[in-house]
Amino acid sequence: MSRWILVTLVLMLSSAAARAAVIVDAAFVQQAIEREALIWDVRAKSDFRKGHIPGAISIGEAASELRDPNSEDFIAQPEIEEILGNAGIDPAKEIVVYGWRGSTSPHFARYLLSYFGARQVYVFHDGFEGWREAGGPSSIDDTKRTPLKLALKATPERALTTREVIARVGRQDVQIIDARTPQEFFGEDIRALRGGHVPGAINIPYEQNWRDPLTQQKLARHQVRDSSGMRLKNAEQLRKLYAALDPVKETVVMCQSGVRAAQTASVLQDLGFRNVKVYDSSWLGYAAKLDAPADNEVFLNVGQMNQRLRELAGRVEDLEKQVQQQSKPATCMNC
Repeated sequence: MSRWILVTLVLMLSSAAARAAVIVDAAFVQQAIEREALIWDVRAKSDFRKGHIPGAISIGEAASELRDPNSEDFIAQPEIEEILGNAGIDPAKEIVVYGWRGSTSPHFARYLLSYFGARQVYVFHDGFEGWREAGGPSSIDDTKRTPLKLALKATPERALTTREVIARVGRQDVQIIDARTPQEFFGEDIRALRGGHVPGAINIPYEQNWRDPLTQQKLARHQVRDSSGMRLKNAEQLRKLYAALDPVKETVVMCQSGVRAAQTASVLQDLGFRNVKVYDSSWLGYAAKLDAPADNEVFLNVGQMNQRLRELAGRVEDLEKQVQQQSKPATCMNC
């Protein structure tokens, strides 16, 4: 093989690898800005106003703005079209999504855009912290893009419904990853009508993708100073994490409502898994389908939960009365 052919093959492989990339670094973001790609900040508006990547746009916290607060599924498509269109977010363009380091929201936003046909959507997982640490500038200017009239076309093959997941239970050509906590997976932490998990599912919490899966707890306890532990493990470590899985098989990723699953889906696609699908309704939808088979099945005792809520409300009311009594001025008997 001639040297010219070898170099050509290397360049072709490098180009393919670049196209396959899902999770990008600060240098990629800078190059994307120079290409006039759209930069989407999915953090809360209050955070965005304090500082963001120059030229980035915001609609607020994406995982809240674009999901129904009860079902936690996508809001109605016309509403999504209006929100994205008003912000000038065109899925046909190159888009880089970022938030806080380790946040699931950028990955959810990427999944949503991909579901509606986007082909050039990247996640800057290291987020605004990573941008600033890399020496990137920040801005407090509110960027306005030309509004669009969107007519989105869903691509259902990128996601699965509850009925489709039930049909896949027990199939040897399908692997299911549950990205929830072990407590949720084993029915100890019930956040839906039932606790438990889909039979045959493999529990790999999405935090296991991070260099230190305990970073959130450590931050809450002031045991670490920053979010550096939420950086993703390197490619070799991530391959070991998912070594029991077959990258050729259909891979279904789920969690409680699809948001945590979106981060794991991004990681798997970045590792070269060929057929990754997000079960968007996830355990909320699966648990509500009472005839869907489940392992470690535990039913939520609604009556007991309501009683505890009433007791808690009573305690809050008592505390409020005590505060009001203590805040009253003392009465002068000799006045």
